[in-house]
Amino acid sequence: MHIHVLGAGAGGGFPQWNCNCHNCDGLRKGAIKARPRTQSSICVSGDGVNWVLFNASPDVLKQIQEFGPLQPGRALRDTGIVGIVLIDAQIDHTTGLLMLREGSVRREIYCTDVVKGDLTSGNPLFNILGHYCGVNHHAVPTDGSSFEIPGAAHLKFTTFALKSAAPPYSPHRNDPHPGDTIGVLIEDTKNGKKLFYAPGLGEIEPHLPPLMKQADCIMVDGTFWTNTEMIDLGLMDKTARSIGHLPQSGPGGMIEELSRFPQARRVLIHINNTNPILNEESPQRRELEAAGIEVSYDGMDIIL
Repeated sequence: MHIHVLGAGAGGGFPQWNCNCHNCDGLRKGAIKARPRTQSSICVSGDGVNWVLFNASPDVLKQIQEFGPLQPGRALRDTGIVGIVLIDAQIDHTTGLLMLREGSVRREIYCTDVVKGDLTSGNPLFNILGHYCGVNHHAVPTDGSSFEIPGAAHLKFTTFALKSAAPPYSPHRNDPHPGDTIGVLIEDTKNGKKLFYAPGLGEIEPHLPPLMKQADCIMVDGTFWTNTEMIDLGLMDKTARSIGHLPQSGPGGMIEELSRFPQARRVLIHINNTNPILNEESPQRRELEAAGIEVSYDGMDIIL
C-alpha cells in the first residue's frame, strides 16, 4: 500500500494567509526551520495506478499537479482517482470538490449520510456539483463495517464514527450525530498491512484501541500542541478538546495515548499553523521525536 500525503496542514494551511503568529511570520522571513504545508489530504493506492483520495482540500489542484500519478495522462480527460472518501463535512476537507467539477464523469464520493446531509443543506456542494460533473454518493458505515471501492485494487476500508462536532453551517451544529466525523482502517489485502487514519481525532474512545493495535501505521490528528493553544494566543475562546482535537502534550494527550501502540509507525497530520512542532528546531518537535512520533509534510510517502 502506497500512502502519499498531499497536504499536512490544518484549515488555512501554513503559513495561513492572514496570520502573523511566530510560526507563520517566521516561515515567511526564513527565521525558523519549517516547511510550508497545504490543507490536509492523503491518497492511497494498492497498485500504484488507481488512487483513493481522502478529503478534497481547497488546495487540491496544486496537490494533484505536484503528484503525477493522480494525472496519468492516458486519455484527453483522465485521472488516477477512482473514489473520494470524505472524513467529515468541514470546509478544509470538502471545498476542493468544486475544483474537481469539470468533465462528464460523475464523482464517486464515499461519506456518511450525515455528511451528505450537510453537503446538500448548510453547505450544498453536492447540489452545485449536480450542475457540472454530478455526484454518485456511496454511504459509508459508522459501525466498523468494511467495504471496497471499485477500481481500488487490493484495498479494504473499515469506517467508524468518531466523537466530534459538525461544521458551523450544519443544521445540527449543536447536536452531534454519529458520522459527523469518521476514521478509517485501510487494509492492503495482498500483504495484510493496515493504516489507521483519523485526522479529526478528539478522543481515544473505547472502540478505537482494538483497531489501532492492528495498524502498521497510525496517522492521526496533529492540530494543536496544547489544549489552550488558541486561547493563549488570543485567537479563540475554545479549547482544542472542545472543538474535537486531542492536543499532543499534557496528561491524556496524543503523545501519551500513542505510546500505547509501539507496534505502529506513528504520524501526525492536520497540523495547525500555530503548533510549535512545525518549527523543526523547537523543543516540542524534539519531544515528539524522542517519543518516536513523526510530523507529516506535503509530499511524504509511506509504503506498507
